[in-house]
Amino acid sequence: MANNKLVLLVLLSLVLGGCATRMSTLPPYAGKKEIISLPELDNKTELQDPLTGGGISNILLPVAPVRPVIDEFYGMKVVDDYRYMEDLNNTEVQTWIKGQADYAASVLKQIPGRDALMARIKELDSGAPYRSYYFNRRPDGTIYYYKMLSSENVEKLYVRHGLQGPEELLVDPEKRNASEGEHHSLQFYNPSPDGKYILYGITKNGSEVTTLYVLDVAAGRDLADSIDRIDSWYSIPNWLPDGRSFVYARWQKTTPETPPTEMYNNSRTYLHHLGGNADQDQLLLSSGQFSQVNIEPTDFPSVWITKGSRFAVAQIQHGDNNELSLYCVPQEYLGKANTPWVKICDVSDSVVDFSRINDDIYLISAKGAPRYKLMRTSLARPDFAKAKIIIPPGEIVIERASPAKDALYVRVLDGGYNRIIRVDYVSLKPKGLSLPNNGSGYVISSNREIDGVFVATNTWTTEGRIYNYDPQKKTFTDTGLKPQGQFDNVPGYESKEVKVKSHDGVFVPLSIIYKSGIILDGTNPTILTGYGSYGISTSVNFDPMNIGWLERGGVFAMAHVRGGGEYGKEWHLAGQKLRKPNTWKDFIACAQYLIDKKYTSPDRLAGMGGSAGGLLIGRAITERPDLFAAAIIGAGSLDMVRMETTANGVPNIPEFGSTKTEEGFRGLYEMSSLHHVVNGVHYPAVLLTHGINDPRVDPWESAKMTARLQAATASGKPILFRVDYEAGHGIGSTKTQYLEETADTWAFLLWQFGVKDFQKK
Repeated sequence: MANNKLVLLVLLSLVLGGCATRMSTLPPYAGKKEIISLPELDNKTELQDPLTGGGISNILLPVAPVRPVIDEFYGMKVVDDYRYMEDLNNTEVQTWIKGQADYAASVLKQIPGRDALMARIKELDSGAPYRSYYFNRRPDGTIYYYKMLSSENVEKLYVRHGLQGPEELLVDPEKRNASEGEHHSLQFYNPSPDGKYILYGITKNGSEVTTLYVLDVAAGRDLADSIDRIDSWYSIPNWLPDGRSFVYARWQKTTPETPPTEMYNNSRTYLHHLGGNADQDQLLLSSGQFSQVNIEPTDFPSVWITKGSRFAVAQIQHGDNNELSLYCVPQEYLGKANTPWVKICDVSDSVVDFSRINDDIYLISAKGAPRYKLMRTSLARPDFAKAKIIIPPGEIVIERASPAKDALYVRVLDGGYNRIIRVDYVSLKPKGLSLPNNGSGYVISSNREIDGVFVATNTWTTEGRIYNYDPQKKTFTDTGLKPQGQFDNVPGYESKEVKVKSHDGVFVPLSIIYKSGIILDGTNPTILTGYGSYGISTSVNFDPMNIGWLERGGVFAMAHVRGGGEYGKEWHLAGQKLRKPNTWKDFIACAQYLIDKKYTSPDRLAGMGGSAGGLLIGRAITERPDLFAAAIIGAGSLDMVRMETTANGVPNIPEFGSTKTEEGFRGLYEMSSLHHVVNGVHYPAVLLTHGINDPRVDPWESAKMTARLQAATASGKPILFRVDYEAGHGIGSTKTQYLEETADTWAFLLWQFGVKDFQKK
């Protein structure tokens, strides 16, 4: 379950007017039945290949014993057959998961055509000599960025002086000492104002357990100032103007006795001076410490410093709630007793993002603005009620604002495409930029001391470029920072935007990508993806690797379901809590549209989603199993009744609800895929994937769903549990892990679709 202040995690190869509907009456518990004794854990069964009738693996499939636990919520009894799986340290559970993982690996490896598909995916991925991103520009022409060569497995941090200057490797995670089977990855970086030092975070095996290091650039080595337990989910450490001190957020120190629900509680923000002892750093923000700032134990506080501004801004993130509480104070008061924080806005003001320029703060708010408005107030005397409206509420969805020296550059969503609006600081008049090739555009680097911005463009079917926008000349110039790849602009592929009527009459956007000249005869292998949570939009994206699916006549489709942010705050709220059924009902409507229009048919259609998108796919196949031949669920949120008992379940209560209220329970039960699996139903083939080090969605959610589907399905189709022991939620995975999972996923689908090259002879 991705936290909503991060870039949306995409586990699989493709990135991936709101109206509420009344939830239907809750059905009786789906698994209510006479308990039948099943074989114990060391007993195994062989799964039959539904396409050939023969065995599909030389490894036997372990059967999970049923040990029901009954909970009662508000007069309703809920049975959990696999509660014991929540103890992932239990040897019996570990043995079962390892047996499932080995079985899945054996099956996937034996699919004919899988290796050839993997070779093609690698070829497409390596079409460009390298990929670069996460840019940070400085007024002296210095540019910092991540870069990964086509032959490399993880991104590395580089610097160059000017667009044409030679580049220098600064941080190489692969050079860190690692035991066998471990890999390290960069989590963040932040150069000091003078460029002498760089803060960077390292995590291993995708765990997101981050340690901060400080690189002395001239010496080429780290200082002694390493700090563990860095909270990089909601903020990154940032420098004070002196370049010798910085602020950072840190998780609390836990013990084996710490309850999981308290793991992410009591996050604190500190001030560190280079050379100091982190355990003696000055506390800036925490729960129960500052009367001026209301911070609950479940909140995530952070402090943001901006060069050129006299003020520091405190951000209080209330779990995964989009609405922020903001405060400010002159920087000289940081670290002093009784810091006089002044409130800028609270949750009721519906501010979801902010930007600062000098002593002004720009706020993106949904208060009285279903698709958001842009406002400005002074940090010297903040007054939300009297803030000046810069971009009023309208049809476009305001998503983010990036401050440059000359203007504020605002990313908006307009008809499914990302556009950029420039707001001059003097006139305050918003004006849209005419982007090259009329593609989607994203500001990927801005600096308050530099005129203009770096803009990246793309479409669903072509890779764009990285341009430098010059506001004086009003021109876009190719920076050369993104080399033209062999497969970046392959002709013969198209995309279409349509709107599909959902169950309650609301029209849902659907993006469809396919090979030119496609024949609409219902035979095209099709992947339908979706997400639909946290108000996150699925933006236009291009990955040359996807040609490996499209060139085989495959179709990709993205359902922009309610719960996302495609139409602003109302669209988000229309797929939240008791209204969550709209999310999968929208998805089902889009699936039916693809079938009705002959893009595909039920025996050639798969639903695919990860994290909160796994909730979407799980409920789609439990409500309409007849629509799908197969499903891919990556690190899925599948047991929503028990989600809040996990470490990251507590921060997600604002998005999904809590069983501590009857309304919350009923919403969670309805969206819980595990509790809607029914014995004897012909379920599609399902591939569940999970990284064992996942800090966001506990792997036992996928384990429970695997066991339940294997016990319940009457279709004879495989239910596989693919486990990666060197991965987490997908963040920090290596390129090889990503490509291998993509090859397994596509091969599994093509096998289940009956595509010739992927069937056993």
